Amino acid sequence: MWKRWYTIIQGCNLPDEITMEEADFISRWLVITRACVFSMTLISGIIGGLLALAAGPINWWYWLLAVIGIILAHAANNMINDYFDYRNGTDESDDYPRGLYSPHPIRSGWLSPTKLMNAILIVNLLDLIIAIYLAVQVGWQIFLFALVGLFISVFYVAKPIQLKHKGLGELGVFLIWGPLMIGGTYFVVSGGAMPTWVLAASIPYGLSVTTVLIGKHIDKLKPDARNGVKTLPVLLGEEQSLFLNKLLFIAFHIIVIILVLTQTLGFWVLLSLLAIPKLVRETWPKYSEPRPAEKPENYPVWPLWFVSWAFRYNRRAGGLFILGLILNLIIPVA
Repeated sequence: MWKRWYTIIQGCNLPDEITMEEADFISRWLVITRACVFSMTLISGIIGGLLALAAGPINWWYWLLAVIGIILAHAANNMINDYFDYRNGTDESDDYPRGLYSPHPIRSGWLSPTKLMNAILIVNLLDLIIAIYLAVQVGWQIFLFALVGLFISVFYVAKPIQLKHKGLGELGVFLIWGPLMIGGTYFVVSGGAMPTWVLAASIPYGLSVTTVLIGKHIDKLKPDARNGVKTLPVLLGEEQSLFLNKLLFIAFHIIVIILVLTQTLGFWVLLSLLAIPKLVRETWPKYSEPRPAEKPENYPVWPLWFVSWAFRYNRRAGGLFILGLILNLIIPVA
């Protein structure tokens, strides 16, 4: 069972030997909520808490609740995207990538539209309970973080705004996984503080998550353009979008260096520079070559391609960034 769940978290799909009918309850919901990408949210929550811990005592219980809350919000976001993209007709075609790299909750027959909406409401209700508790304990401003995040999540795909369709989805993701999640977690665990330097410290990882979405939208560029979904890569074109992601990979490290030089963050976050060899050996070459014509052997999320390498780099850079924050606490360098 644990191996099955691990496989899903690693590749967004059930193991090949397990059919949808044979899947257990947890496996189904790990796939439906796309838990394979929750690591990005977990990293944002950890960063927010560690930044607060560096500034003074924190409430560990609030930190746990904050991380649970943003992971639930991420799950709701993924289901909202699937629900509205299906309702809007984006996910209806058989060749659209969403239903190819992982089972679509509705198209796969796992859930009806009504049941998926019920799941969205339940998850958001749980988040509301957490938000109310933390607002009572810490401050009403928590609702600002929650409501802005919910607004971006819903209107990322929902009419009449549809941020994704106007080339604004990438900006929305940067704001959620950067200032909102990292800054919001800091606000909660610090007891209501929100210094501007925290927002600056949230920029590198927010950009890193944005590269993941841009990679995904590059993978879906042609079908999105056909469906009138004007993501940033559709507006820029593939070549310019690949170049943009390369710039953002570099920007992550440049901004980290600036944050250290300005003493916004401690010396040890420079450990994130150790992700550069992975960038040079793996990610950069993939963004400099055409994608394979056919599915590579043992590749789990085909036909997606560029998103995978951005995601792998995101985990390496984000993990080293966290390690640096921890070492700043243990072995501070003046």
